[in-house]
Amino acid sequence: MKKLLSILLSAIIASAVLFSGCGQQEQTSSTSSVQTEPTEQTTDVEAEESSIYSDSENWAYYENEQNGKKADVFFLCPTVFGGSADEMNMSLDDKATKANFLGATNMEKGIYDGECRFFAPYYRQIGLSVYAMDEAVCSEQLDKAFADVKEAFEYYMKHCNNGRPIIIAGFSQGADMSIRLIKECFADESRQKLLVACYAIGWRLTEEETSAYPQLKAAQGESDTGVVISFNTEAESVNSSLLVPSGTKTLSINPLNWKTDSTPADKSENLGACFTDYSGNITKEINNLTGAYIEKTRGTLKVTDISAKDYPPSIDIMGEGVYHIYDYQFFYRNLEKNVKTRLNAYLS
Repeated sequence: MKKLLSILLSAIIASAVLFSGCGQQEQTSSTSSVQTEPTEQTTDVEAEESSIYSDSENWAYYENEQNGKKADVFFLCPTVFGGSADEMNMSLDDKATKANFLGATNMEKGIYDGECRFFAPYYRQIGLSVYAMDEAVCSEQLDKAFADVKEAFEYYMKHCNNGRPIIIAGFSQGADMSIRLIKECFADESRQKLLVACYAIGWRLTEEETSAYPQLKAAQGESDTGVVISFNTEAESVNSSLLVPSGTKTLSINPLNWKTDSTPADKSENLGACFTDYSGNITKEINNLTGAYIEKTRGTLKVTDISAKDYPPSIDIMGEGVYHIYDYQFFYRNLEKNVKTRLNAYLS
């Protein structure tokens, strides 16, 4: 299973190559100029400097100016680091990987930042090769990656939040980290009250997890708040995948009709599939691309109106019809609209 997860995460990196056909440009570290320098909001400078996140170089985005925005997004990037036996976690000094990290973040940023400040920390994400190593070693490195995520979040909470509504968001490994963050940092009721929603897309969410962690609540509709939005996209013919193996059920919500049962949504409800590049530009948009429904047994999101051959996996072993790398792209406009809907519901 560890080997399969490694293969799955490698698809995320390969997806950058796939999307280059839609006009993606090479990403360089110069893009980091979009960062806003952290503005100190405390006189406890000594304590502040003890965190690596007091250094603006460790943030892909740190938008601390108010600019009339009503809420904040804390975004966690998918895997962009390969790793090796000698280097199991991404180094925060690795400028080339950080440039890819920034680019992968930009691909989803436009969904979330319309009415929100945007915060996205670099973190020592686990390398792909580590998933094939001994389970204890893998677990240790995952804990190290999450330690960074947690430290960045607590730094943000101390110096930037000031009681503002929060949207937690991520994709694939970043979605896994998002779920971990809800588990470990939102047990307190005061934190739960700040949570607009958690968009943990492209990672499974199980009933066992939601039972064990009461603060981890699966979304039930279009406008409920304090909940987790999760789904994994695949063709109707798929009955097992690397992310959701046969015999596993994931909790999902349909991003077209916002139902959790098998009620189908017609492609007319798809407001626009958008394919983005590493600068965040939409290079191609298709209205009414596909409908979708949730399959009862697997809990996965089945799409109905496209050919698997037209949207191939980034690598063959992913299997035809596994649309993991398109989770955000196929439903871009619906997700963009839903972020506003949930924020408005929270604020009202």
